[in-house]
Amino acid sequence: MTGNKQYSFFEDVYDVVRLIPEGRVTSYGAVAAYLGAKMSSRMVGWAMNGAANVSPPVPAQRVVNRIGMLTGKHHFGEPYAMQKLLEAEGLTIENDKILNFQKAYWNPLEELAI
Repeated sequence: MTGNKQYSFFEDVYDVVRLIPEGRVTSYGAVAAYLGAKMSSRMVGWAMNGAANVSPPVPAQRVVNRIGMLTGKHHFGEPYAMQKLLEAEGLTIENDKILNFQKAYWNPLEELAI
């Protein structure tokens, strides 16, 4: 542990995102709420922006906004990379939004409840 709170929070975010099953998605706010930082959804977004070079890999494509929009897609380099990754997992995307979002939604507060 480095003592750097931002680093620690980012690592906690990555740990949660690694648990999202293939073909499922969650929101920035759901990850923040699970980590006890309900008002930190933007910080979860910043963590996802830096996830490309993290090891073990973080499936950042599985984190979207609260209505299923691919708001982080510009951080994937190629304009449709995030969409292609999600479609390869069986999701359908139309106009940068996940169709049947509620069916694909994975809530860590429920799924990881002790």
